[in-house]
Amino acid sequence: MLQSIENYMNKLTKTSDGTYPLINPHTREKITEIPECTNEQMEAAIAKSEQAFQQMKVLSSAERSDILFKTSQLIEDKKEDFANTITLESGKPITFSQGEVDRTIQTLKFAAIEARKLEGESIRMDAAPNGAGRDAYTIFQPIGVVGAITPFNFPLNLVIHKVGPALAVGNTIIVKPAEKTPLSSILLANVLQEAGLPENAYQVITGDGPRLGKVLIDHPAVKKITFTGSPQVGKLIKSQAGLKKVTLELGSNSALYIDKSVESKIEEIANKAVVGAFSYNGQVCISTQRIYVHETVSKSFIEHFKIATEALKYGDPNDPSTDMSGLIDEKTQKRILEWIDEAVQDGATLITGGEKEENGVKPTILANVSTHSKVSCQEVFGPVVIINTVKNGEEALEAMNDSEFGLNAGVFTYDLPQGFHFAHELEVGQVLVNDLPTLRFDHMPYGGLKSSGYGYEGVKYAMREMVHRKFISMNYTF
Repeated sequence: MLQSIENYMNKLTKTSDGTYPLINPHTREKITEIPECTNEQMEAAIAKSEQAFQQMKVLSSAERSDILFKTSQLIEDKKEDFANTITLESGKPITFSQGEVDRTIQTLKFAAIEARKLEGESIRMDAAPNGAGRDAYTIFQPIGVVGAITPFNFPLNLVIHKVGPALAVGNTIIVKPAEKTPLSSILLANVLQEAGLPENAYQVITGDGPRLGKVLIDHPAVKKITFTGSPQVGKLIKSQAGLKKVTLELGSNSALYIDKSVESKIEEIANKAVVGAFSYNGQVCISTQRIYVHETVSKSFIEHFKIATEALKYGDPNDPSTDMSGLIDEKTQKRILEWIDEAVQDGATLITGGEKEENGVKPTILANVSTHSKVSCQEVFGPVVIINTVKNGEEALEAMNDSEFGLNAGVFTYDLPQGFHFAHELEVGQVLVNDLPTLRFDHMPYGGLKSSGYGYEGVKYAMREMVHRKFISMNYTF
Protein backbone atom coordinates (compact mmCIF):
# COMPACT_ATOMS: atom_id res chain seq x y z
CA MET A 1 0.00 0.00 0.00
CA LEU A 2 1.20 3.50 -0.75
CA GLN A 3 2.99 5.21 2.12
CA SER A 4 0.81 8.32 1.92
CA ILE A 5 -2.32 6.26 2.66
CA GLU A 6 -0.66 4.56 5.61
CA ASN A 7 0.52 7.89 7.03
CA TYR A 8 -2.96 9.41 6.81
CA MET A 9 -4.58 6.37 8.44
CA ASN A 10 -1.99 6.29 11.20
CA LYS A 11 -2.94 9.85 12.16
CA LEU A 12 -6.61 8.89 12.32
CA THR A 13 -5.92 5.69 14.27
CA LYS A 14 -4.19 7.57 17.11
CA THR A 15 -7.55 8.91 18.36
CA SER A 16 -9.97 6.46 16.70
CA ASP A 17 -12.13 3.87 18.43
CA GLY A 18 -10.12 0.96 17.06
CA THR A 19 -10.16 -0.28 13.48
CA TYR A 20 -12.16 -2.50 11.15
CA PRO A 21 -10.88 -4.86 8.42
CA LEU A 22 -10.97 -3.71 4.79
CA ILE A 23 -11.77 -6.68 2.54
CA ASN A 24 -10.81 -7.19 -1.11
CA PRO A 25 -14.18 -7.81 -2.82
CA HIS A 26 -12.76 -10.18 -5.41
CA THR A 27 -10.63 -12.42 -3.19
CA ARG A 28 -12.42 -11.79 0.14
CA GLU A 29 -8.97 -11.39 1.70
CA LYS A 30 -8.12 -8.66 4.19
CA ILE A 31 -6.29 -5.67 2.71
CA THR A 32 -5.61 -3.64 5.85
CA GLU A 33 -7.22 -2.15 8.95
CA ILE A 34 -9.21 1.09 8.62
CA PRO A 35 -9.64 3.56 11.52
CA GLU A 36 -13.10 3.53 13.10
CA CYS A 37 -13.24 7.25 13.77
CA THR A 38 -15.18 8.62 16.70
CA ASN A 39 -17.85 11.30 16.69
CA GLU A 40 -15.34 13.54 18.44
CA GLN A 41 -12.92 13.09 15.55
CA MET A 42 -15.60 14.19 13.12
CA GLU A 43 -16.39 17.22 15.28
CA ALA A 44 -12.68 18.07 15.42
CA ALA A 45 -12.48 17.77 11.64
CA ILE A 46 -15.42 20.15 11.28
CA ALA A 47 -13.68 22.69 13.53
CA LYS A 48 -10.50 22.43 11.45
CA SER A 49 -12.57 22.79 8.29
CA GLU A 50 -14.13 25.98 9.65
CA GLN A 51 -10.66 27.41 10.27
CA ALA A 52 -9.46 26.37 6.81
CA PHE A 53 -12.46 28.12 5.28
CA GLN A 54 -11.00 31.45 6.37
CA GLN A 55 -8.12 30.75 3.98
CA MET A 56 -10.17 29.20 1.19
CA LYS A 57 -12.70 32.00 0.88
CA VAL A 58 -10.05 34.65 0.26
CA LEU A 59 -8.27 32.72 -2.48
CA SER A 60 -8.86 34.21 -5.89
CA SER A 61 -10.71 32.18 -8.49
CA ALA A 62 -7.42 31.93 -10.39
CA GLU A 63 -5.65 30.48 -7.34
CA ARG A 64 -8.39 27.90 -6.76
CA SER A 65 -8.37 27.02 -10.45
CA ASP A 66 -4.61 26.53 -10.44
CA ILE A 67 -4.82 24.17 -7.44
CA LEU A 68 -7.46 22.05 -9.15
CA PHE A 69 -5.58 21.94 -12.43
CA LYS A 70 -2.34 21.01 -10.70
CA THR A 71 -4.20 18.26 -8.86
CA SER A 72 -5.39 16.86 -12.18
CA GLN A 73 -1.79 16.84 -13.44
CA LEU A 74 -0.53 15.08 -10.31
CA ILE A 75 -3.21 12.39 -10.59
CA GLU A 76 -2.27 11.91 -14.23
CA ASP A 77 1.35 11.43 -13.13
CA LYS A 78 0.23 8.89 -10.51
CA LYS A 79 -2.45 7.28 -12.66
CA GLU A 80 -1.18 3.75 -12.09
CA ASP A 81 -1.22 4.17 -8.30
CA PHE A 82 -4.77 5.51 -8.33
CA ALA A 83 -6.07 2.82 -10.71
CA ASN A 84 -4.45 0.04 -8.70
CA THR A 85 -5.93 1.46 -5.49
CA ILE A 86 -9.43 1.55 -6.98
CA THR A 87 -9.10 -2.06 -8.16
CA LEU A 88 -7.69 -3.20 -4.82
CA GLU A 89 -10.47 -1.81 -2.67
CA SER A 90 -13.49 -2.10 -5.01
CA GLY A 91 -12.63 -5.18 -7.07
CA LYS A 92 -13.24 -3.15 -10.21
CA PRO A 93 -11.50 -4.59 -13.30
CA ILE A 94 -8.36 -2.58 -13.97
CA THR A 95 -9.48 -1.26 -17.35
CA PHE A 96 -12.56 0.29 -15.70
CA SER A 97 -10.41 1.65 -12.87
CA GLN A 98 -8.13 3.30 -15.42
CA GLY A 99 -11.20 4.80 -17.05
CA GLU A 100 -12.35 6.13 -13.69
CA VAL A 101 -8.99 7.83 -13.16
CA ASP A 102 -9.23 9.39 -16.64
CA ARG A 103 -12.68 10.71 -15.80
CA THR A 104 -11.39 12.07 -12.49
CA ILE A 105 -8.68 14.00 -14.30
CA GLN A 106 -11.27 15.40 -16.71
CA THR A 107 -13.65 16.32 -13.87
CA LEU A 108 -10.89 18.26 -12.11
CA LYS A 109 -10.07 20.12 -15.32
CA PHE A 110 -13.72 21.07 -15.72
CA ALA A 111 -13.72 22.30 -12.09
CA ALA A 112 -10.57 24.32 -12.75
CA ILE A 113 -12.22 25.97 -15.77
CA GLU A 114 -15.52 26.65 -14.01
CA ALA A 115 -13.73 28.15 -10.98
CA ARG A 116 -12.81 31.09 -13.22
CA LYS A 117 -16.28 31.41 -14.75
CA LEU A 118 -18.66 31.60 -11.79
CA GLU A 119 -20.39 34.91 -12.47
CA GLY A 120 -23.51 36.69 -11.29
CA GLU A 121 -25.67 38.95 -13.41
CA SER A 122 -26.49 42.59 -13.90
CA ILE A 123 -30.06 43.56 -13.03
CA ARG A 124 -31.97 46.51 -14.53
CA MET A 125 -33.50 48.14 -11.47
CA ASP A 126 -35.27 50.76 -13.57
CA ALA A 127 -37.52 48.00 -14.92
CA ALA A 128 -39.53 48.52 -11.71
CA PRO A 129 -41.34 51.77 -10.82
CA ASN A 130 -39.05 54.05 -8.83
CA GLY A 131 -36.10 51.74 -9.46
CA ALA A 132 -34.11 54.19 -11.57
CA GLY A 133 -30.79 55.56 -10.34
CA ARG A 134 -29.42 52.23 -9.18
CA ASP A 135 -26.82 49.82 -10.49
CA ALA A 136 -27.50 46.28 -9.27
CA TYR A 137 -25.87 42.92 -9.66
CA THR A 138 -25.49 39.54 -8.00
CA ILE A 139 -22.39 37.72 -6.81
CA PHE A 140 -21.80 34.18 -5.57
CA GLN A 141 -20.07 33.52 -2.27
CA PRO A 142 -18.90 30.23 -0.74
CA ILE A 143 -21.06 28.78 2.02
CA GLY A 144 -18.38 27.21 4.23
CA VAL A 145 -18.04 23.58 5.29
CA VAL A 146 -19.48 20.91 3.00
CA GLY A 147 -20.08 17.36 4.23
CA ALA A 148 -19.80 14.68 1.54
CA ILE A 149 -20.95 11.08 1.97
CA THR A 150 -19.79 8.92 -0.94
CA PRO A 151 -20.49 5.37 -2.24
CA PHE A 152 -18.24 2.38 -2.94
CA ASN A 153 -18.72 1.99 -6.68
CA PHE A 154 -16.72 5.02 -7.92
CA PRO A 155 -14.43 5.65 -4.94
CA LEU A 156 -12.44 8.37 -6.72
CA ASN A 157 -14.54 10.07 -9.39
CA LEU A 158 -17.73 10.38 -7.32
CA VAL A 159 -15.60 11.90 -4.56
CA ILE A 160 -14.17 14.39 -7.04
CA HIS A 161 -17.66 15.26 -8.25
CA LYS A 162 -18.24 16.67 -4.76
CA VAL A 163 -14.73 17.87 -3.92
CA GLY A 164 -13.99 19.65 -7.21
CA PRO A 165 -17.04 21.95 -7.16
CA ALA A 166 -16.73 22.61 -3.42
CA LEU A 167 -13.11 23.76 -3.70
CA ALA A 168 -13.74 25.60 -6.97
CA VAL A 169 -16.10 28.04 -5.24
CA GLY A 170 -13.96 28.43 -2.10
CA ASN A 171 -15.58 26.00 0.33
CA THR A 172 -13.91 23.37 2.48
CA ILE A 173 -15.07 19.77 2.44
CA ILE A 174 -15.06 16.69 4.66
CA VAL A 175 -15.49 13.33 2.96
CA LYS A 176 -17.02 10.36 4.75
CA PRO A 177 -16.22 7.63 2.20
CA ALA A 178 -17.97 4.29 1.96
CA GLU A 179 -16.63 1.93 4.60
CA LYS A 180 -15.71 -0.58 1.90
CA THR A 181 -13.68 1.83 -0.28
CA PRO A 182 -11.91 4.58 1.71
CA LEU A 183 -8.41 4.30 0.22
CA SER A 184 -8.88 6.31 -2.96
CA SER A 185 -10.22 9.34 -1.11
CA ILE A 186 -7.29 9.13 1.32
CA LEU A 187 -4.81 8.93 -1.55
CA LEU A 188 -6.46 12.04 -2.99
CA ALA A 189 -5.70 13.98 0.21
CA ASN A 190 -1.98 13.73 -0.36
CA VAL A 191 -2.27 14.93 -3.96
CA LEU A 192 -4.42 17.93 -3.04
CA GLN A 193 -1.93 18.94 -0.38
CA GLU A 194 0.93 18.62 -2.89
CA ALA A 195 -1.05 20.82 -5.29
CA GLY A 196 -1.11 23.63 -2.71
CA LEU A 197 -4.55 23.29 -1.14
CA PRO A 198 -4.68 24.95 2.30
CA GLU A 199 -4.31 22.48 5.15
CA ASN A 200 -7.58 20.86 6.29
CA ALA A 201 -9.57 22.28 3.37
CA TYR A 202 -10.06 18.62 2.39
CA GLN A 203 -10.32 15.93 5.05
CA VAL A 204 -11.32 12.27 5.11
CA ILE A 205 -12.97 10.70 8.15
CA THR A 206 -13.41 6.92 7.98
CA GLY A 207 -15.80 4.65 9.83
CA ASP A 208 -19.47 3.94 10.35
CA GLY A 209 -21.58 5.87 7.85
CA PRO A 210 -24.88 6.34 9.72
CA ARG A 211 -23.14 7.44 12.93
CA LEU A 212 -20.56 9.81 11.42
CA GLY A 213 -22.99 11.06 8.80
CA LYS A 214 -25.38 12.09 11.56
CA VAL A 215 -22.64 14.26 13.08
CA LEU A 216 -22.26 16.06 9.75
CA ILE A 217 -26.02 16.47 9.39
CA ASP A 218 -26.52 17.79 12.92
CA HIS A 219 -23.52 20.11 13.20
CA PRO A 220 -24.46 23.78 12.65
CA ALA A 221 -21.10 24.59 11.03
CA VAL A 222 -21.77 22.18 8.15
CA LYS A 223 -23.70 24.21 5.60
CA LYS A 224 -24.35 21.55 2.97
CA ILE A 225 -24.67 17.77 2.73
CA THR A 226 -23.98 16.10 -0.59
CA PHE A 227 -24.77 12.38 -0.64
CA THR A 228 -24.66 9.57 -3.18
CA GLY A 229 -26.26 6.31 -2.12
CA SER A 230 -29.57 4.59 -1.53
CA PRO A 231 -32.98 6.32 -1.67
CA GLN A 232 -33.78 5.14 1.85
CA VAL A 233 -30.75 6.88 3.32
CA GLY A 234 -31.20 9.90 1.07
CA LYS A 235 -34.76 10.45 2.27
CA LEU A 236 -33.60 10.15 5.87
CA ILE A 237 -30.86 12.74 5.30
CA LYS A 238 -33.30 15.18 3.74
CA SER A 239 -35.73 14.77 6.64
CA GLN A 240 -32.95 15.50 9.16
CA ALA A 241 -30.98 18.21 7.38
CA GLY A 242 -33.22 21.10 8.35
CA LEU A 243 -32.23 24.31 6.55
CA LYS A 244 -28.92 22.96 5.23
CA LYS A 245 -28.43 22.78 1.50
CA VAL A 246 -28.76 19.19 0.31
CA THR A 247 -27.88 17.34 -2.88
CA LEU A 248 -28.93 13.70 -3.14
CA GLU A 249 -27.87 11.36 -5.94
CA LEU A 250 -29.84 8.19 -5.32
CA GLY A 251 -30.86 4.97 -7.03
CA SER A 252 -32.17 4.01 -10.44
CA ASN A 253 -33.20 1.09 -12.64
CA SER A 254 -32.39 2.77 -15.93
CA ALA A 255 -34.50 1.83 -18.92
CA LEU A 256 -33.73 1.60 -22.64
CA TYR A 257 -36.08 1.33 -25.62
CA ILE A 258 -34.98 -0.09 -28.97
CA ASP A 259 -37.29 0.75 -31.85
CA LYS A 260 -37.87 -1.23 -35.05
CA SER A 261 -36.50 1.71 -37.06
CA VAL A 262 -32.93 0.82 -35.99
CA GLU A 263 -33.13 -2.76 -37.25
CA SER A 264 -29.98 -2.33 -39.34
CA LYS A 265 -28.02 -1.46 -36.17
CA ILE A 266 -29.33 -4.19 -33.87
CA GLU A 267 -26.05 -6.06 -33.43
CA GLU A 268 -24.14 -2.84 -32.71
CA ILE A 269 -26.76 -1.71 -30.21
CA ALA A 270 -26.77 -5.12 -28.51
CA ASN A 271 -23.01 -5.00 -28.07
CA LYS A 272 -23.22 -1.48 -26.61
CA ALA A 273 -26.05 -2.49 -24.29
CA VAL A 274 -24.04 -5.41 -22.90
CA VAL A 275 -21.37 -2.93 -21.82
CA GLY A 276 -24.04 -0.67 -20.33
CA ALA A 277 -25.61 -3.53 -18.39
CA PHE A 278 -22.53 -5.34 -17.08
CA SER A 279 -19.72 -2.80 -16.66
CA TYR A 280 -18.27 -3.18 -13.16
CA ASN A 281 -20.71 -6.06 -12.58
CA GLY A 282 -23.68 -3.72 -12.98
CA GLN A 283 -22.70 -1.88 -9.78
CA VAL A 284 -23.36 1.48 -11.42
CA CYS A 285 -26.31 3.71 -10.53
CA ILE A 286 -27.15 4.27 -14.20
CA SER A 287 -26.51 0.67 -15.27
CA THR A 288 -28.81 -0.40 -18.11
CA GLN A 289 -31.22 -2.58 -16.15
CA ARG A 290 -34.50 -2.61 -18.10
CA ILE A 291 -34.53 -3.03 -21.89
CA TYR A 292 -37.71 -2.82 -23.95
CA VAL A 293 -37.44 -3.99 -27.55
CA HIS A 294 -39.94 -3.64 -30.39
CA GLU A 295 -41.36 -7.05 -31.29
CA THR A 296 -40.08 -6.73 -34.87
CA VAL A 297 -36.44 -6.77 -33.75
CA SER A 298 -36.72 -8.47 -30.38
CA LYS A 299 -35.58 -11.96 -31.41
CA SER A 300 -32.52 -10.66 -33.25
CA PHE A 301 -31.58 -8.31 -30.42
CA ILE A 302 -31.76 -11.04 -27.77
CA GLU A 303 -29.64 -13.41 -29.88
CA HIS A 304 -26.88 -10.84 -30.34
CA PHE A 305 -27.13 -9.68 -26.71
CA LYS A 306 -26.81 -13.28 -25.45
CA ILE A 307 -23.73 -13.97 -27.60
CA ALA A 308 -21.96 -10.81 -26.38
CA THR A 309 -22.92 -11.50 -22.76
CA GLU A 310 -21.61 -15.04 -22.76
CA ALA A 311 -18.33 -13.81 -24.23
CA LEU A 312 -17.61 -11.73 -21.11
CA LYS A 313 -14.67 -13.03 -19.09
CA TYR A 314 -14.71 -13.45 -15.32
CA GLY A 315 -11.33 -13.28 -13.65
CA ASP A 316 -8.64 -11.39 -11.76
CA PRO A 317 -9.53 -7.68 -11.81
CA ASN A 318 -5.84 -6.86 -12.26
CA ASP A 319 -5.89 -8.66 -15.63
CA PRO A 320 -6.65 -6.17 -18.45
CA SER A 321 -8.68 -8.85 -20.26
CA THR A 322 -11.11 -9.28 -17.33
CA ASP A 323 -14.68 -8.03 -17.79
CA MET A 324 -16.36 -9.39 -14.65
CA SER A 325 -15.09 -9.80 -11.10
CA GLY A 326 -16.27 -10.40 -7.55
CA LEU A 327 -19.20 -8.38 -6.22
CA ILE A 328 -18.64 -5.91 -3.41
CA ASP A 329 -19.61 -8.43 -0.70
CA GLU A 330 -21.24 -11.80 -0.05
CA LYS A 331 -24.49 -10.23 1.13
CA THR A 332 -24.91 -8.51 -2.24
CA GLN A 333 -24.17 -11.74 -4.11
CA LYS A 334 -26.80 -13.63 -2.11
CA ARG A 335 -29.43 -10.91 -2.60
CA ILE A 336 -28.95 -10.78 -6.36
CA LEU A 337 -29.29 -14.56 -6.71
CA GLU A 338 -32.47 -14.45 -4.63
CA TRP A 339 -33.92 -11.73 -6.85
CA ILE A 340 -33.14 -13.76 -9.97
CA ASP A 341 -34.86 -16.81 -8.50
CA GLU A 342 -37.88 -14.69 -7.58
CA ALA A 343 -38.18 -13.39 -11.16
CA VAL A 344 -38.09 -16.93 -12.56
CA GLN A 345 -40.74 -18.02 -10.04
CA ASP A 346 -42.84 -15.06 -11.24
CA GLY A 347 -42.70 -16.40 -14.79
CA ALA A 348 -39.58 -14.80 -16.29
CA THR A 349 -37.44 -16.71 -18.77
CA LEU A 350 -33.79 -17.13 -17.79
CA ILE A 351 -31.82 -16.72 -21.02
CA THR A 352 -28.33 -16.99 -19.54
CA GLY A 353 -26.52 -16.63 -16.21
CA GLY A 354 -28.38 -16.73 -12.94
CA GLU A 355 -25.61 -18.60 -11.14
CA LYS A 356 -22.85 -17.86 -8.68
CA GLU A 357 -19.37 -17.53 -10.16
CA GLU A 358 -16.80 -17.63 -7.38
CA ASN A 359 -17.45 -14.34 -5.51
CA GLY A 360 -19.53 -12.89 -8.33
CA VAL A 361 -22.67 -13.66 -10.32
CA LYS A 362 -22.64 -14.70 -13.96
CA PRO A 363 -24.04 -11.91 -16.17
CA THR A 364 -27.75 -12.65 -16.24
CA ILE A 365 -30.42 -12.00 -18.87
CA LEU A 366 -34.08 -12.39 -17.99
CA ALA A 367 -36.92 -12.05 -20.51
CA ASN A 368 -40.64 -11.39 -20.09
CA VAL A 369 -40.18 -10.19 -16.53
CA SER A 370 -43.14 -9.21 -14.40
CA THR A 371 -43.32 -5.57 -13.32
CA HIS A 372 -43.72 -6.81 -9.76
CA SER A 373 -40.42 -8.73 -9.67
CA LYS A 374 -37.67 -6.95 -7.75
CA VAL A 375 -35.28 -7.12 -10.73
CA SER A 376 -37.76 -4.94 -12.59
CA CYS A 377 -39.13 -2.50 -10.04
CA GLN A 378 -36.11 -2.08 -7.72
CA GLU A 379 -32.44 -1.33 -8.29
CA VAL A 380 -30.48 -4.58 -8.74
CA PHE A 381 -27.01 -2.97 -8.58
CA GLY A 382 -25.60 -6.15 -10.01
CA PRO A 383 -25.04 -8.00 -13.31
CA VAL A 384 -28.70 -8.53 -14.20
CA VAL A 385 -30.68 -7.12 -17.10
CA ILE A 386 -34.28 -7.69 -18.16
CA ILE A 387 -35.37 -7.69 -21.81
CA ASN A 388 -39.09 -7.36 -22.43
CA THR A 389 -40.73 -7.34 -25.85
CA VAL A 390 -43.22 -4.56 -26.61
CA LYS A 391 -45.65 -3.99 -29.49
CA ASN A 392 -44.81 -0.31 -30.02
CA GLY A 393 -43.12 2.78 -28.61
CA GLU A 394 -46.12 3.85 -26.53
CA GLU A 395 -46.12 0.54 -24.68
CA ALA A 396 -42.39 0.96 -24.05
CA LEU A 397 -42.83 4.54 -22.83
CA GLU A 398 -45.50 3.50 -20.38
CA ALA A 399 -43.34 0.67 -19.04
CA MET A 400 -40.26 2.87 -18.75
CA ASN A 401 -42.17 5.46 -16.71
CA ASP A 402 -43.69 2.77 -14.49
CA SER A 403 -40.92 3.13 -11.93
CA GLU A 404 -40.28 4.89 -8.66
CA PHE A 405 -36.94 6.01 -10.13
CA GLY A 406 -36.16 8.67 -12.69
CA LEU A 407 -32.47 9.21 -13.33
CA ASN A 408 -31.40 8.26 -16.89
CA ALA A 409 -33.19 6.65 -19.81
CA GLY A 410 -32.11 5.83 -23.34
CA VAL A 411 -33.89 5.45 -26.68
CA PHE A 412 -32.58 4.07 -29.96
CA THR A 413 -34.72 5.26 -32.84
CA TYR A 414 -34.39 6.74 -36.33
CA ASP A 415 -37.95 8.06 -36.08
CA LEU A 416 -37.30 11.74 -35.30
CA PRO A 417 -40.78 12.59 -33.97
CA GLN A 418 -40.62 9.50 -31.78
CA GLY A 419 -37.23 10.58 -30.43
CA PHE A 420 -38.58 13.99 -29.46
CA HIS A 421 -41.71 12.42 -27.98
CA PHE A 422 -39.67 10.15 -25.70
CA ALA A 423 -37.34 13.02 -24.81
CA HIS A 424 -40.25 15.10 -23.55
CA GLU A 425 -42.38 12.37 -21.99
CA LEU A 426 -39.85 10.21 -20.15
CA GLU A 427 -39.99 10.99 -16.42
CA VAL A 428 -36.25 11.17 -15.82
CA GLY A 429 -33.56 13.77 -15.31
CA GLN A 430 -31.55 12.87 -18.41
CA VAL A 431 -32.76 11.38 -21.72
CA LEU A 432 -30.14 9.95 -24.08
CA VAL A 433 -31.46 9.56 -27.63
CA ASN A 434 -29.46 7.01 -29.64
CA ASP A 435 -27.25 6.39 -26.63
CA LEU A 436 -27.36 4.13 -23.60
CA PRO A 437 -28.83 5.35 -20.29
CA THR A 438 -25.47 4.42 -18.77
CA LEU A 439 -23.88 7.40 -20.52
CA ARG A 440 -22.56 10.21 -18.34
CA PHE A 441 -20.14 12.97 -19.20
CA ASP A 442 -18.69 14.73 -16.18
CA HIS A 443 -19.65 18.28 -17.18
CA MET A 444 -23.29 17.61 -18.01
CA PRO A 445 -26.13 18.34 -15.57
CA TYR A 446 -26.92 15.18 -13.67
CA GLY A 447 -29.84 14.75 -11.31
CA GLY A 448 -32.87 12.57 -10.83
CA LEU A 449 -36.62 12.78 -10.45
CA LYS A 450 -38.86 10.76 -8.13
CA SER A 451 -36.75 8.60 -5.79
CA SER A 452 -33.61 9.11 -7.85
CA GLY A 453 -32.49 12.31 -6.24
CA TYR A 454 -32.72 15.93 -5.26
CA GLY A 455 -30.53 18.66 -6.72
CA TYR A 456 -27.91 18.42 -9.44
CA GLU A 457 -24.35 17.34 -9.96
CA GLY A 458 -22.12 17.94 -12.98
CA VAL A 459 -19.35 20.38 -12.16
CA LYS A 460 -20.92 23.73 -13.08
CA TYR A 461 -24.32 22.73 -11.74
CA ALA A 462 -22.94 21.36 -8.48
CA MET A 463 -21.04 24.61 -7.93
CA ARG A 464 -24.29 26.60 -8.12
CA GLU A 465 -25.65 24.47 -5.29
CA MET A 466 -22.62 25.16 -3.09
CA VAL A 467 -22.80 28.96 -2.96
CA HIS A 468 -24.91 31.82 -1.67
CA ARG A 469 -26.29 34.22 -4.24
CA LYS A 470 -25.99 37.78 -2.94
CA PHE A 471 -27.81 40.76 -4.43
CA ILE A 472 -26.10 44.17 -4.32
CA SER A 473 -27.68 47.50 -5.29
CA MET A 474 -25.84 50.84 -5.51
CA ASN A 475 -28.04 53.94 -5.41
CA TYR A 476 -25.91 56.50 -7.29
CA THR A 477 -28.48 59.33 -6.95
CA PHE A 478 -28.36 59.48 -3.15
